[in-house]
Amino acid sequence: MNMQKESSNKKFSTYAYYYVLGEVTTYIRENKTIKVSRDLVRINKQIEKAKDILRQKLLREPSDYEISIFLGIKEEEIGFVREVCSYTKSLDEGLNDIEQNSYYNSVGVYDRNMDITIMTLNQELDCLLPEEKQIIYDKYYNGYTQSEISSNLGISQAQVSRKENKILEKLKVRL
Repeated sequence: MNMQKESSNKKFSTYAYYYVLGEVTTYIRENKTIKVSRDLVRINKQIEKAKDILRQKLLREPSDYEISIFLGIKEEEIGFVREVCSYTKSLDEGLNDIEQNSYYNSVGVYDRNMDITIMTLNQELDCLLPEEKQIIYDKYYNGYTQSEISSNLGISQAQVSRKENKILEKLKVRL
């Protein structure tokens, strides 16, 4: 058998283009933050196409209701599909054209001291006697052992233990 290689004088890119395009499309689809079914992507394309057609006919931006009538799907589904198919936005992206604020600047910061439980606990700690306050702060804020606290206060370790238990019981009742 004599096999000869025929040359068709076609460039490799002619055949590779569709393969590479398919691989890139697959990569983009599969590496999104949220996986979206192909049906939803297809519906999203239909919504965008319908939006363009209606915009030309109505000479204004069509509402979701008008798009839903045009496509014959529920209005709620349009909002859902748009939300699911939208890309994740950067925190540095502007909120709108008027304000120069970014999403990052609009996100609240959690202040540990503003938690209602922490605030209430701080108020109750302020109501303790100075020696009680010292025991709690040394034990739970400074990490001292009962022996170290007893040396600092000049009382026995057993007294520190009893006082600590009484203080904690008092705080439990108040909180």
